Amino acid sequence: MDKVTFAVKISPKVREKLKKFCVGHGFKQGYFVEKAIEEKLAQTEKMEDILELKKLETQESQAISFEEYLKKRSV
Repeated sequence: MDKVTFAVKISPKVREKLKKFCVGHGFKQGYFVEKAIEEKLAQTEKMEDILELKKLETQESQAISFEEYLKKRSV
């Protein structure tokens, strides 16, 4: 798998905590940060999906059945 360099600025305190955690748990820092980013992205997408679902629930009473929709479209 191809890899790219992605530089970010973090506080020295966070950097030290990351270093100690990764050494203590046997993780490579790059791997840990990559997985943390993936996890946060997935969590955020899930929250956005939940909010969208909540928004759509308010419109559910206006929904029609799929069969009725097809009839209106003459399909």
